[in-house]
Amino acid sequence: MHQEYLPPEELQDSIKCFWYNRSEHELELSSFEVLPDGYAEIIFYFGELYDAELKPLPSPFMVGLLNQPIRYVTKNRLEVIAIRCFPWTVFDLLGLHSNASKLVVFEHPLSTLQQPLQKCIQEGKIEDAMALLKAYFLSIHAQISPDTMLYKAGIAMRKAKGIMPVAQIAEAAHATVRTLERKFKHSSGFTVKDVTSIMRFEQVRNQLWLYPESNIAGLAHDLGYTDQAHLIREFKRYSGTTPSAFAKNIKKEKLAMSDDFVAFVQS
Repeated sequence: MHQEYLPPEELQDSIKCFWYNRSEHELELSSFEVLPDGYAEIIFYFGELYDAELKPLPSPFMVGLLNQPIRYVTKNRLEVIAIRCFPWTVFDLLGLHSNASKLVVFEHPLSTLQQPLQKCIQEGKIEDAMALLKAYFLSIHAQISPDTMLYKAGIAMRKAKGIMPVAQIAEAAHATVRTLERKFKHSSGFTVKDVTSIMRFEQVRNQLWLYPESNIAGLAHDLGYTDQAHLIREFKRYSGTTPSAFAKNIKKEKLAMSDDFVAFVQS
C-alpha cells in the first residue's frame, strides 16, 4: 500500500509530498533497492529496517540526494511515513548544515514525533499522522526565510524536469552561474548540474517503468542527451545497470504480477 499527500501551499517551496507505505514480507529477511530520484527523504519507520550490512537504522533518519542505488533490508511487516523534500531546501528546513559525510548521527526535535506517529500507525489513523507532520513542518517553516534565489532556481529546474542548462537556471534565478553554484553546493551538498542530471535520469527511469518498450534513442533525443550513448552512460551511473537491462527486468516483473497489482512511480 502506498499513498502520497500534497503539502499545504506554504510548504510547497520545500516539500514535494508526504507519503505512507506499508509492505508485508513473507521471507525472514527481504531486501529492496532504492534508485536516485532527485529528492531528499526524511524517513520514519515502524517495524524492522536495516542497511545493506544488516545494521539497524534509527528512526527517523534522512537520506540526502542519492547519486547511486542504495539497498535496505527489512523483516516481516514494515510501515513508513516520510517527507520528500527538495534537496536544496531540506537542510535549511531542518536547521542543519549540509554535510557530505555518508552517515551522521545527531539529536533533532523531529525525533519527538516518532512516538505519536507510531500511535497513529497502531490505530490505523494515517490521516492523523499526516496532520501531525504538516503541523510540525508548518511551525518550523514559519521560522525560516527561504532563499529566494534557490527557490526560483528550483522552480525552473522542476518545470524543465532537469532539461535545462545551468546558465538558463541562473538566469531564471536572477543570479550569476558562479553565485548560484556556490549557494546550491552549500545548501544541498551538490552542484546544480548534479541535481539536474539526476532529475533527468528520473524521467528516463519513469518512462521505462511505465513503457519498457520505449525507444532509447528517442528518449535520448526527447530528454536532451547528446546521444543514445550519453543516456546509457548516465543511466548506468545512477542505477548500476543499462536502460535496456532495466526495461527487460521491468517486463519480466510485469508478466509475473497479478492483474490487481498497482505500482507507484514518483512524480
